[in-house]
Amino acid sequence: MSKRRFHDSLWKPAGQAINEHQMIQEGDQIAVGVSGGKDSMTLLYVLNEIKKFSPVKFGLHAITVDLGFGNSLLPIRDFCRDIGVSWSQVHTKIAPIVFEYRKEPNPCSLCSKMRNGALHIAAKKMGCSKVALAHSLDDAIETFLLCLFYERRIKLMQPVSYLSRRKVTLIRPLIYVHEISIIHSTETFKLPVVKNPCPEDSHTKREEMKQLVSDLEKRFPIVRDRLLNAFKKSNPDHLWKMP
Repeated sequence: MSKRRFHDSLWKPAGQAINEHQMIQEGDQIAVGVSGGKDSMTLLYVLNEIKKFSPVKFGLHAITVDLGFGNSLLPIRDFCRDIGVSWSQVHTKIAPIVFEYRKEPNPCSLCSKMRNGALHIAAKKMGCSKVALAHSLDDAIETFLLCLFYERRIKLMQPVSYLSRRKVTLIRPLIYVHEISIIHSTETFKLPVVKNPCPEDSHTKREEMKQLVSDLEKRFPIVRDRLLNAFKKSNPDHLWKMP
C-alpha cells in the first residue's frame, strides 16, 4: 500500500473522528484499553504517534485486563516499554467465572460487562477521566446489525459517550477506520499481536454479521462508507450527530 493510500485509510479517518467529535482536550489523561489484539495495538500506536506531534498535550496509559486465561501478556508489556507508554495489568478471574463457574451459554455479554467494569475502575484509580477503546467502523456496523436483527432496535456505537455512574468518558478514535486498514497497520508497523485465547473467538453472532457485510460488499463495494455516511446523517438523539 502506498504512503498516500495508507494515510487516507488510517491517519486521515482517525484524525477526522478525533477532531469532529472533540475526543481529546488539553491535559486529558487517557487510559487505552489494550487486549493485545490487532485493533487495540493499532489504537495505542496511533494515539502515541499523535501525542508526539499534537499541539494538544495529553497523557496516555495502557491498561490490560487479564481475564484469567493464563496466556502471556509480555508482548504487550514489552511493546509499551519500547514506545514509552506506561502499562498496567489488571488481574481478574473473569474467564473462570464465565466459563467454569457460571457456564454461560452466551458468555460474551457477561464477559464484556465485567471486563469493561474492571477497565473503568482501573482507569479512575490511575487518574484518567477518559478511556480509549479500539472499535473500528466494522465493529460499529456489526453492532448496528446485531441490534437490528437480534434486539429489534436501532442502536449505534457512539464515537464519544459519557458514563455518568463511572464518571468516565469513552472515546473511539478508530470508529471511522476500516478493519482492513488496521490489519495493514499491524503489518506495516510490525506491531505485536497477542492471540485471543477465548474459546468463543470467531464463533459468535458478530462473526455472522461480519460475513453478512462481506457478502454485501461483493454487490455494493462501498457499503461500509455508505453506512458510515448514514450513521453521521442520522437525526434521532440516540444516533450519531455531527458537531
